[in-house]
Amino acid sequence: MAEKLFLGAKLRKLREARGWTLEACAERLGLSPSYLSQIETNQRPATARVLIALTRAFHVDASLFDLEGDARLIADLREATTDIAGQAEPPTAAELKQAVANTPRLARQFLALHQTFRRLDERVKALDDTLGRDEHGASVALLPYEEVRDFFHYRDNYIDTLDTAAEALAATLVQDGQIERALEAALSQAHGVRVAYVAGQEALRRYDPASRVLTLDAWQPGATRSFQLAHQLALLSFRDLIEAELDQAAFRTDAARDVARVGLANYAAGALLLPYRAFLEAAREEKHDIDRLRTRFQVSFEQVCHRLSTLQRPGWRGVPFYFARVDMAGNITKRHSATRFQFARFGGACPLWNVHEAFAAPDRIGVQLAEMPDGSRYISIARSVSKPSGSYLANDRRYALSLGCEVEHAGALVYAAGLDLNGPAARIGVSCRICERTDCTQRAFPPLDRTLHVPENERGVVPYVLDGPRPDRY
Repeated sequence: MAEKLFLGAKLRKLREARGWTLEACAERLGLSPSYLSQIETNQRPATARVLIALTRAFHVDASLFDLEGDARLIADLREATTDIAGQAEPPTAAELKQAVANTPRLARQFLALHQTFRRLDERVKALDDTLGRDEHGASVALLPYEEVRDFFHYRDNYIDTLDTAAEALAATLVQDGQIERALEAALSQAHGVRVAYVAGQEALRRYDPASRVLTLDAWQPGATRSFQLAHQLALLSFRDLIEAELDQAAFRTDAARDVARVGLANYAAGALLLPYRAFLEAAREEKHDIDRLRTRFQVSFEQVCHRLSTLQRPGWRGVPFYFARVDMAGNITKRHSATRFQFARFGGACPLWNVHEAFAAPDRIGVQLAEMPDGSRYISIARSVSKPSGSYLANDRRYALSLGCEVEHAGALVYAAGLDLNGPAARIGVSCRICERTDCTQRAFPPLDRTLHVPENERGVVPYVLDGPRPDRY
């Protein structure tokens, strides 16, 4: 059954931004004031006819009223409220949905407070370890990165101003089949930047604004060098656009703003190497075969995966993918999702997710049919990648990449060939700490919102028994 569309807070914000009274707005929409008032207070859902009237009256795309962003916020609230509930009963799914629909700003503020609580709690628990470290240790440095991750997360990992500008700039590059040479020429002609290559320099990219010399590590793969060239070109060409995005985001610290500036330049670099419409059409033509796409556009496997997760332009949407990068310790170092798939904000990811198996089979693409606790099914692609250091004396960087989409898009994926989409699926979750499955044998620890019992005379795979799932929740 389709989920009802409650648009109260969004509709009221649009109306007030234009200075329309309730009566004037109702007249424009062809509704009665009382009916419009009920929609704004979420007493009644919006019908398809009302949604069409809204897009026409306010001159906005229907995607503005998409529920995917609300679903992410609800999932994050669920994890946060479960985390701090203690012995108290966490809010029900209906209560969380109502909070997001009626007071989204308050919901986001609650999440911000919860994140602050978690950081302080972790710092107190790790006090013995941090006493011997510099006061600017790793636990403090995580704050800006988490804030920036949330910025991209709630933008669906799509930044329209940069994406369209990068696409326009890409159309002006010299098309001789050598993207690295074309980027060098663009830097020289547009910004007077000279590119130099130094074998084995410590930095992948080093730019001197005074001499306008960009130095790259010659030992890095061509895809890496091209990306660093595109990053520098984007940073110089789109500085005003990037600063405008940073001003609008209003980050809480200068450090977060600096992290976001790099992130936005990286985003623009990816959009420059993989222009939106050309890449979207190629992805559809190749049925999202990542190896074919990376060869076609002279980029890396990771760059293709990341770009596929950003194709959410209104009117030109691609398959909604999630994308994650995981290190060998299980830390999620990148996470983006245009789907309902949720990543753990705290703690480790589900051990049954095939991304963890990728390290055991280097360079092989693994495909998994996975089912989340809410019944949604995903095709999950996982592959390990290695980023060479360029020297025997330095360690290579190794990651596992995961890219996935819901099974309804299986027909658009080459990786769905041979899969029984209606057959048994791996039963994965977000993380043990909030997973409601009571029969999982891979649990690292009990979920926070379940009462457990430890039998004295019986031992199963785990040494405790959980209460059964509560049908009125989630």
